[in-house]
Amino acid sequence: MKISATIITYNEERNIARAIESLRCADEIVVVDSGSSDRTVEIAGKLGARVLDRNWIGYADQKNWAADQASNDWILSIDADEAVSEMLEAEIWQLKKNGPAAGAYTMPRLAQYLGRWILHSGWYPDRKVRLYDRRGAQWEGRFVHEGLAVKGKVEAFEGPLLHFTCQSLSEHLRTMDRYTTLSAEQLVEQRANISLWQLFFKPWWEFNRTYFLKRGFQDGAEGLAIAWMGALYVFLKYAKARHMLPGRQ
Repeated sequence: MKISATIITYNEERNIARAIESLRCADEIVVVDSGSSDRTVEIAGKLGARVLDRNWIGYADQKNWAADQASNDWILSIDADEAVSEMLEAEIWQLKKNGPAAGAYTMPRLAQYLGRWILHSGWYPDRKVRLYDRRGAQWEGRFVHEGLAVKGKVEAFEGPLLHFTCQSLSEHLRTMDRYTTLSAEQLVEQRANISLWQLFFKPWWEFNRTYFLKRGFQDGAEGLAIAWMGALYVFLKYAKARHMLPGRQ
């Protein structure tokens, strides 16, 4: 069993070395870059990755194209701000030794936010399908929050995929602005009905769900920040979509 690891990038010089260096279990590393203006491509190339350039179309499309360029059918897809933990690496080595018993594998994702590992707030275990046989799986999702559609059996790893998220609230706000625009475009395409009541109620519910029901209070000050930022995300998503609707510009 041979595995090709794929990473899509754009200006990821801060993260790309950590991601590539964690992929010791991969037989090949394919980086698909979308015109980075920093040292992403240089760093990836020096670390032995095969770097390809492709104009950005969308998350799912870019990841499917990256998988198509791989030399092997088994794909380990990670983002540039992620890394394979030692525990997960050991499980993948064992799988390579014994052979696959399923067409895809999920792994829990453990996020670091403002320097703290987040164990609650709805952020963990946050299971993701990231190791898969490309002959029976396809990335889907036009705008944001892409996911793998898998035909056949899916099994689970226990070792975490490490996710290094925002290092500051300013960075979180910048990221949120981009993602809420994509989410709003998705709502508009779906012709969602957005009322003033939703603008009020859904952010309130998101805060309470994250901080209380998902025990964000156990993540300290960072958990409180996650809950407030989650509420703001929901508000901006619906407010932007409402503004984009015909007749509301």
